[in-house]
Amino acid sequence: MKKNTIIPIFIPHYGCPHQCIFCNQHEITGQEQVVTPEYVRSVIDEWLSRFDFVSRHIEVAFYGGSFTALSLTEQARLLEPAKQALAAGKIATIRVSTRPDCITPAILALLQSNGVATVELGVQSLDNDVLKLAGRGHTAEQVRLAVRQLKEQGFQVGIQLMPGLPCETLLSLVQTAIGTIDLAPDFVRIYPVIVLEDTPLADLYRSQHYQPLTLEQAVEQTALLRTLFENHHITVIRTGLQATTELDKTSVVLAGPYHPAFGELVEAYLYRQGVDAWLEQVNPCGTVTIHCAARQLSKVRGQKNGNICLWAKNYPDACVTVMSDLVKQDELLVEYKSTKYVIKKINKFSS
Repeated sequence: MKKNTIIPIFIPHYGCPHQCIFCNQHEITGQEQVVTPEYVRSVIDEWLSRFDFVSRHIEVAFYGGSFTALSLTEQARLLEPAKQALAAGKIATIRVSTRPDCITPAILALLQSNGVATVELGVQSLDNDVLKLAGRGHTAEQVRLAVRQLKEQGFQVGIQLMPGLPCETLLSLVQTAIGTIDLAPDFVRIYPVIVLEDTPLADLYRSQHYQPLTLEQAVEQTALLRTLFENHHITVIRTGLQATTELDKTSVVLAGPYHPAFGELVEAYLYRQGVDAWLEQVNPCGTVTIHCAARQLSKVRGQKNGNICLWAKNYPDACVTVMSDLVKQDELLVEYKSTKYVIKKINKFSS
């Protein structure tokens, strides 16, 4: 099986017709480079020089900004180097990120003619009140229309969501999740809101008109979303912002649930919930051994052994240990008093 490799082309704020209250992409990426076709070509060539492209599934991805809000001419110019690499067999596919209200038949025809196969939509929420306060400039209905148009033309569709926006409630978030499930995207990214410097949201935070999610709240809400989506066969390809040297600076992230290993915190929470359900039912006394795939060991134990410590505190009569073994990925085998239990999903297990 070929390894997946993404060649990222960052176009921070390019084409964006609105100032979203949470957004400062220059701070996130640390990029001030003017993006031209020559720059796109140089990035692709530099990445290709690192790998044997024959052995990899390589995708060029335009991130940031609102790609399809650019003029058709500019879209074609920036896509041209990727299109040439695609025609030469050096890359396998192309994706772009954009806004739901910047999808038209003419735009989709241009994307198809230039080899684009995947379009990610910055949706953030399906609550119109939340979208309005966030300065998104589009509605939930425009999201539905965009997804329908993309699917009709055979594009893979991704949706990006942002738990923790101003005025969002847990009910609103769940309704957004249900609406997203109804849209049946091919994949979802979940980015809990963090407060970046030099944004309108930073001003709201400083004036005490906005309180971000705590890290614990963000992990719990993200885990809830991920469970809902995966139970409906929608892949969650990322949770939390990609850690960067820029985001690690206290001068960039003012507040909010940023953590460089946020995705692992969510994984650890999900595993803990599954094991907790078993512990609550069995209330074991004695040794409990949890077997997991080697790649999942740190996630099952929890960051800094957090899960192990909680189990020891909540179940003092049990001695819970975790060890790597030849078990299925994302599945746990719990051994207790000569009985084995398989934990497959949160709160679902069998003997």
